[in-house]
Amino acid sequence: MLLNTDVKQRGGGAALRRTAGVTFAASLTFEEIHHHYNGKETIRGISLEARPGEVLCLLGPSGSGKTTLLRIAAGIESQTRGRVCIDGREMAGPQCFVPPEKRGVGLMFQDYALFPHLSVLDNVKFGLTALPSSEASAEAMVALERVGLAHYAQKFPHALSGGEQQRVALARALAPRPGVLLMDEPFSGLDSRLKDSIRADTLDVLRQSRATAIVVTHDAEEAMRMADRIALLSNGQLVQLGKSQDLYRKPRSLFAAGFFSEINILTGRVTSGRVQTPLGACDSGTIADGQEVEIAVRISSVFVRADGPGVPARIITRRFLGVVELLTLAVEGLDEPLRARIRADQLSEGLTDVVVNVAPEDILVFEKHS
Repeated sequence: MLLNTDVKQRGGGAALRRTAGVTFAASLTFEEIHHHYNGKETIRGISLEARPGEVLCLLGPSGSGKTTLLRIAAGIESQTRGRVCIDGREMAGPQCFVPPEKRGVGLMFQDYALFPHLSVLDNVKFGLTALPSSEASAEAMVALERVGLAHYAQKFPHALSGGEQQRVALARALAPRPGVLLMDEPFSGLDSRLKDSIRADTLDVLRQSRATAIVVTHDAEEAMRMADRIALLSNGQLVQLGKSQDLYRKPRSLFAAGFFSEINILTGRVTSGRVQTPLGACDSGTIADGQEVEIAVRISSVFVRADGPGVPARIITRRFLGVVELLTLAVEGLDEPLRARIRADQLSEGLTDVVVNVAPEDILVFEKHS
């Protein structure tokens, strides 16, 4: 299938980007995946599906199992139990193991894994061994045009910036038109100032190519920027799956709440369907009376004013960060200082005594587990 010939002018130069052609997107399914390493269980019964054409982010801290799950999908690692299927066809299971090169997946490594002795064009051609050389070169050029780097075809990786190397790695992964693209922390090596634009470019290419993409990241904001759905992992288990709005607004655990935003943690007990806190009372939801609970209050949900109705507080520290200020506050009844993120210059310099308010809907209540 040929790519169409529409091009986009990239800012700041003559580099043109060809619109990506359509890939036949595949689904990828994990069924009750378990994995052990050196006697330790690293994946604990994860079941999960990446739908055709969607971007699914595997999100979690180091050691949560997200990269291991990606490697199992690629065929680089073998699960202890469970099945991996692509479009319903078993790739790895009790009776079957399809090698990586026959799974129809593309893999993009964290360090890009470009060959320093090969030109950019030859790096992208590397996975096109089934084609005659001339056809492989043509397909590689098309892939480079997708990412706006056709003019760098004869250069070597060392002559490219980190962002350009990332786009070459993306072109190489997409060149064989995989039904599923697996990306392991693809932006971790980039300068923070470049990440936003490179992420946007990458997402644009993924949307055009329509390949199913599974992206590993430890950055919640990055996951929210890119993903159609997010799978949040912890300690080898699937904690929560859904759209970014669902995970942010309706976290199912204190861990999930804290992974998507900085929080203050309080404790309390349910009485008559309510929880009393030093910041006010809130509804306990479905948690039964008498239960101990943990309460999460996002630091961005703490409103601080010079005066008016609210809970009295005293400013302990104040840090100016440009657009916002970070405050720590002493509040009667709280063992730890309360943290708040407020708009910069909202409070006058030298102010110490203030009042704080938190909307009841911004107080998240979770059953306390021992």
